[in-house]
Order: sequence, then C-alpha cells, then structure tokens
Amino acid sequence: MDTRSTLSIWPNCFRSAGLLSLGASLLVLCGCTRIQVRMGWKVYLDRTPVNSIEARLPNGPGIAPGQKSPLVVAVTQPDGKVLLTEGKGGGKVMWKELQVTGSVVSVNQKGIITLAKDPRVSDGKTGHITVTVPSHPDLRADLDIPFRYDIRYVSNFSGANGTNGMDGTDGISGTDGSSGSMDPNNPSPGGNGSDGGNGSDGSNGGDGGDAPPVQVRMTVQPGSHPLLQVSVSAAGKQRLYLVDPQGGSLTVLADGGAGGNAGKGGRGGRGGSGGLGSPSGSSGSNGSDGHDGMSGSDGRGGLITVTYDPQAKPFLQTVHLSSKNGPAPVLKEEAVPLLW
Repeated sequence: MDTRSTLSIWPNCFRSAGLLSLGASLLVLCGCTRIQVRMGWKVYLDRTPVNSIEARLPNGPGIAPGQKSPLVVAVTQPDGKVLLTEGKGGGKVMWKELQVTGSVVSVNQKGIITLAKDPRVSDGKTGHITVTVPSHPDLRADLDIPFRYDIRYVSNFSGANGTNGMDGTDGISGTDGSSGSMDPNNPSPGGNGSDGGNGSDGSNGGDGGDAPPVQVRMTVQPGSHPLLQVSVSAAGKQRLYLVDPQGGSLTVLADGGAGGNAGKGGRGGRGGSGGLGSPSGSSGSNGSDGHDGMSGSDGRGGLITVTYDPQAKPFLQTVHLSSKNGPAPVLKEEAVPLLW
C-alpha cells in the first residue's frame, strides 16, 4: 500500500469528523470509504469480479405486520470466496453498491425490510425483494418473503401514568461558630454555630389517566387455514389485526394509568458546630426534614366490549383483555361480517 497516497486522504477525514489524532479507532469514527477500502474493511464491487449474488433473511423466512427484518446479500467471487453485506451480515459489501427494491414490503438504504402494520397491505399476498448490482448489470437476486400472523399483538389504549412528584430540596447546613481563645490568661468564648435550614416538602405525584371505552369486533376469515380479523377502536382511533389462532394472540389493554410517585422531602440541614473557646460556643440545631408528598391516584380502566361472530367463539381464548381498576369486559355474540 502506498503510504503517501493513504496519508494524503487524512486531512479531509479529519476536517469532516473533527478528529485531531491518528489511530485505528479514529478511522472507524471518520468513516471515509476510501480509507476503509484501502484497509481492506470494505470493497468496491466495480473493482471486484463477481459470479453470483444471493439474498436471504437471517432471522427466518417470514415477517409479520409492523415488523422489521434485516436482509443479508452474499456475493460470490470466481474463486468461490463469499463476501457478505455490512450490517447484519457483518461483511465488506456496502449497501450503496447495491440496488434493492421491494414489492408489498419496503427496504431502506441499510437493508432493513419493513412490513406495514395494517394487515390489509399484506393479506393474501407475498412480499418480494429484488437485488441488483449497478456495476454488474447481469447479476440479480430475487427473494420471496412470506407473511406470518402467528405473533403476539398488543393493542394498548391504557391511560397515561401520572407524573412523579418532585423531591424537596435539602436544607442548607449551618455555619460553624468562630473560634475563641482558650488561653487562661486571655480567654474568650467561641461563637455559636447557626441552625441548619429546613428541608422543603416533596410535591405530590400526578393522578393516572383514565382509559377510554374500547370496542373490539372479531370474525373469522375463511380459508384452509382460518385467520381472525379483529378491529380494536377507542378514542376515535381504529387498529386492525389479522391473527393466526395457531400460535398467535392479541392482548387488548385498557388499564387505568398508574398514579405518580410521591416526591421525597428534603433533608434538614446540619447545624453548625460551636466554635472552640473558653467557653466553647453552642452548636446550631439541625433543620427539620421536609415531608414526603402524596402519591397520585390510579386512573380508571376503560370498559372493553367484545362483539364476536359465532364462528369466532372457539377462538376467544386467543384474545386477552385487561382493564385494571375498571369494569369487567363485556362479551357479545352476534353476526360480524368480514372487516375488509
């Protein structure tokens, strides 16, 4: 490696990252691509012979609504050596050297795949990823991404927790008394220490918020593998879920918010010591501790009403309900058409 050509790049790196000294750790912070390539940490694909590429999901083949999954691309050279992408792959191939497009799913510039939370986007479909290499237009990798619905969903409409009370401030310590004289021929009394200041009281915690009433509607989406279509509505918002009863679940929370913790009273200041002398001065009194505040009250839970289609009755155990400090949930069985 030409040391002079490498060092000529350093000033630009230092200006961009604000670094003032050399070292391997600073190279990483600097992030200059040319230096990383020269050091063998990264590669330019337009200067690298490539026979084939392959894409895969290291965390498993499927992805659920609202989830993210990293993508790893493997680049195979003519000698059989495999180069992996940076990020989850931990390799030398930079994502900016590749072009990745997605169908149904989206992909960002770091190879992270995302599926929308709304199940209507993915219902009945299969995601697809296409990876190409601009510097090698003959190379292409395709990857189908199946969607899964056997995860634990949570729909939370609980009240907000109350704010914690502020702690009181400690009292100021008293000042020590001035020294007198203990010379028997010329005695003088020591000064008295001053009293310590009182600690201030802690403030009260805020009350927890009340949860709104929540409406849950549930029906069965027919098919060889039945799925549950669920709608959860509260406070003018609606959330839709597609749940696989074989392994999946939905927890609906409408708990009252927890009351905020009480602030602690401040400690009283220490009284100042009496000064030495003949006689010695009196020590000041310690200040009084402040009183603790009061904890806030918990909010009330919201009423959860579940309306389920008769066909969904065998799957009621898939939906878990919680309305702490509120009324018990209400279950109603009646015809519920498909929600989308």
